[in-house]
Amino acid sequence: MIPAAPIGRDPAQRLARQELSKAIYHQTSVPQEVLGAIERFLQRLFSFTNSNTPGGWWSLVALAALVVVIIAVIVAGVGPFAGSGRRGARAVLSPDTLPLTARQLRAAAAASAGEGDYSTAVLQRLRAIAVSCEERGVLVPDAGRTADELAAQAGARFPAHGSDLLEAARAFDRIRYGYGIGTAAGYERLRDLDDALAADSALARSAP
Repeated sequence: MIPAAPIGRDPAQRLARQELSKAIYHQTSVPQEVLGAIERFLQRLFSFTNSNTPGGWWSLVALAALVVVIIAVIVAGVGPFAGSGRRGARAVLSPDTLPLTARQLRAAAAASAGEGDYSTAVLQRLRAIAVSCEERGVLVPDAGRTADELAAQAGARFPAHGSDLLEAARAFDRIRYGYGIGTAAGYERLRDLDDALAADSALARSAP
């Protein structure tokens, strides 16, 4: 509870830090609860009159602005916004796969699938798609390209396969970020997509 007695700026800042340290601000699956907690905290903060805090309302406004900035940083680093943008996402290709050709990646994917490791098989097959597109000039080489970027860029070149590429990117991210596993059916869909892209006449076109 916020004390009824007047408080100074330093105690108010400590109060803000204590409020922000609560677990509710660090939950990534319930952003609405986070926003609700933020709203309640600001309402409690602004319930003080200018006689309760040195500096009056201007002091409260400054403190609230500081709180909002801190919260914005927290929200940007957690929840559904954390994975947005290239900085928060992982590239399709990793340092150990950069020297490999599309054929080698396809062979590695097939070997993993043969051993029942469909998670690795899915990752390697999507990497094969990315490298194949680069090898044949459909996409410009980009070692930092994310799965979402691959789906968007390759989808623009192959509109008929855009939805399949997007689904493949989502499967890749689910596995890569550790909250999903590959399946035989998922690998087979990705293998068929790779074959379809390889056979598409649009692959003969160079990237702009």
